[in-house]
Amino acid sequence: MRVVYLSLFIASSLAAPALAQTAPSALAPLTVEKIMREPAQWLGGLPSAPYWSEDGKHIYFQWNPAQARRDSLYEVSPAGGTPRKVSLAEQRGLPSVRGRYDQRHQRKVYEKDGDIYLLDLKSQKVRRVTNTAERETEAGFALQDKLLSYTRGGNLFTWDPATGETVQRTDFRRGNRPGPGELDKSAKFLKAQQLALFQVIRQRDQDAKARERAQKALLRLRPKGIWLGNKTVENLQLSPDGRYVTYTLVQEPAADKLALVPNFVTVSGFTEEIPTRSKVGAPQTAYELGIYDIGRDTTFVLGYKELKGLDELPAYRKEYQLTAKAPTDTAKTKAGRPATEVRRVAPYGPFWSDNGQRAFLVVRSQDNKDRWIVALDPTTQKISLLDRQRDEAWINGPGIGYEAGNVGWLPDSRRIWFQSEETGFSHLYTVDVTTGQKKALTSGKFEIQQAQLSRDKKTWYLTANKTHPGEQHFYRMPLDGGPLTQLTSRPGASEVTLSPDEKTLLVRYSYANKPWELFVMDNKPGAKMRQLTHSTTPEFESYPWRDPEVITIKARDGADVYARLYRPANAAPQGPAVVFVHGAGYLQNAHKWWSQYFREYMFHNLLADQGYTVLDIDYRGSSGYGRDVRTGIYRYMGGKDLDDHIDGAKLLVEKYGISPQRIGIYGGSYGGFITLMAMFTQPEVFRAGAALRSVTDWAHYNHGYTDNILNEPYNDSLAYARSSPIYYAEGLKGALLMCHGMVDTNVHFQDIVRLSQRLIELKKENWELAVYPVEDHGFVEPSSWTDEYRRILKLFNANLKPAGPAPGATGQN
Repeated sequence: MRVVYLSLFIASSLAAPALAQTAPSALAPLTVEKIMREPAQWLGGLPSAPYWSEDGKHIYFQWNPAQARRDSLYEVSPAGGTPRKVSLAEQRGLPSVRGRYDQRHQRKVYEKDGDIYLLDLKSQKVRRVTNTAERETEAGFALQDKLLSYTRGGNLFTWDPATGETVQRTDFRRGNRPGPGELDKSAKFLKAQQLALFQVIRQRDQDAKARERAQKALLRLRPKGIWLGNKTVENLQLSPDGRYVTYTLVQEPAADKLALVPNFVTVSGFTEEIPTRSKVGAPQTAYELGIYDIGRDTTFVLGYKELKGLDELPAYRKEYQLTAKAPTDTAKTKAGRPATEVRRVAPYGPFWSDNGQRAFLVVRSQDNKDRWIVALDPTTQKISLLDRQRDEAWINGPGIGYEAGNVGWLPDSRRIWFQSEETGFSHLYTVDVTTGQKKALTSGKFEIQQAQLSRDKKTWYLTANKTHPGEQHFYRMPLDGGPLTQLTSRPGASEVTLSPDEKTLLVRYSYANKPWELFVMDNKPGAKMRQLTHSTTPEFESYPWRDPEVITIKARDGADVYARLYRPANAAPQGPAVVFVHGAGYLQNAHKWWSQYFREYMFHNLLADQGYTVLDIDYRGSSGYGRDVRTGIYRYMGGKDLDDHIDGAKLLVEKYGISPQRIGIYGGSYGGFITLMAMFTQPEVFRAGAALRSVTDWAHYNHGYTDNILNEPYNDSLAYARSSPIYYAEGLKGALLMCHGMVDTNVHFQDIVRLSQRLIELKKENWELAVYPVEDHGFVEPSSWTDEYRRILKLFNANLKPAGPAPGATGQN
């Protein structure tokens, strides 16, 4: 009977999603203890990180069907069958997943365990290139695929597969070049006297000089010694013609004070301090592009004075009575007038065309408000602008990110392709480096989330949310643009990896109430998906998990805000509701696939079983909806993002019959921050809240995240004051539960301690703090998850249920 049951589940799991919306079973009631157990033990170990073998005969992935402490590597045939666990001995012989291919896709070079290997893709034979105690990294091809390149000890080496010859291409040295020794007058006199008096001394001196001349002649055959001072180098590349080595010079800032996180529960029994990070506004690493001209035996550092807008300061500075081109205190022009402030930039690349004749760079301003794509001429050390994207908030988005982003050359070696949010949504563009002509290959109110060229470089393969913001599908498109042919069709999300011959798609697929599984399908529209894995347990399958409605909320500014809605089977009039706030800020959760917040998803089913309506909102700042939603929180976190939750609560009252006196809110990390802002500034809307691992003061968070949204605290103090909950704590009226891990190296425990002291000084009584001594930012222990969510449930039952006490009691012991 069990085999029949499992096969029926597989069949039903592939049926229309609407069939899953059924009343909860009385036979399998959900409890906090059940849903917060180790996921692999009752949900099942879901497959992740799938990839093809280089010959396309095997599919490898991480999996945990045995409910072990961690995932293991498994292998299955594309034709199906029972997945097989790969032994450690077999894993040692497998090529690395990462690596680089030559232009004809006949060879792959990769690093494994600190050594370099070369794989012939036709014969599947592996050749070991290095076998040293020192680690070699950054393996690639050089000189039009004639050589392999790699770095060792901060220097660039090449290896010739035909001869086996290894050549060191750079000689970077830490410290400063030693100067020639200077003799004082007395020493000069004595040396001259010795040479004049003694013939043997004269002869030996002449011999020494001859040896020195011979040594210098020999050194001319070796790379130039390049002294770095206190800098380091990264991203070493040999140009396709072998004339130049480009490299990134890295200047770390002077030692800045790091926040220390004390760890109280340790193996040693002593308190140990964990050094973590500096805080927002601290000095940042500086980057420069160096060019070593091998033929001229000289080095250059690229300048950027030609960049349009390099001295254009952000508009917010005007609020502090600064002009858009503010003078510096020290720089002066030749006329004696102050020079304009020039922003620091970071270069990425160069990226060389297939024919090796052209190169381009991606250059980002350190304040992340500008991204330039420029053509590079290493001969003249000149750059020319090809594209500039300016954003008064910050540059980001799918395929753009915070570094070079998704960029490359088209096969004509004349056009560059890249992604940009120029229209408000991330789309695919090309620009001709000879004419400057720019062309959009895709357009519309959707995002290109991933883009790659086929191996023959005649076709685009794209992942996009074209059909709905909450769905991800795989598409094919002609090289020069045109209609998108949709290849996947099931609602939800399809994460696709092409087989080596590009005839088959490996699909990691899920729906809102159906966890991730692996499938394969032919590379054509409407092809049947064949399931390779079945991961969920019978216990998990015994509960009819809800398919939450994806709805839109009309925000006060007219925007459509997407949300997930969970409803009780028999909702009572004027019943309670809970609003969930996802974390990370730039993240999507109101979608149609299995949520990374799977514990919260299960908790929302539990709440619905107990009569709660649950609303899970993709508030302003969330991903998946384009540039305006992404940057909607610029300079004011707790502004439009909090308004979206207030508007969501209003919708619950007006459309779904929820009592305005019985709405709670909770979330972790950024969700904890929003919960605090809601409880402190909207006490009439939210009667109870649980703030987990919350940011309480953005001036104490990290630079990389916070500076993009709020700028530096010493330049934009207004943004920090209006965005930090600690400044609003006097507004607390409802019941507040705060939970925080004591070894949180992301949002430090210090954050919640500072807020607790503020609440004590304000004489607030209706709050509690639960601490978790062994937990970092993301909890890992089931006991911690269980304790935390018991407290959350108790908080809501005590304050939101009709039979509960008056608002204000936390309901905690």
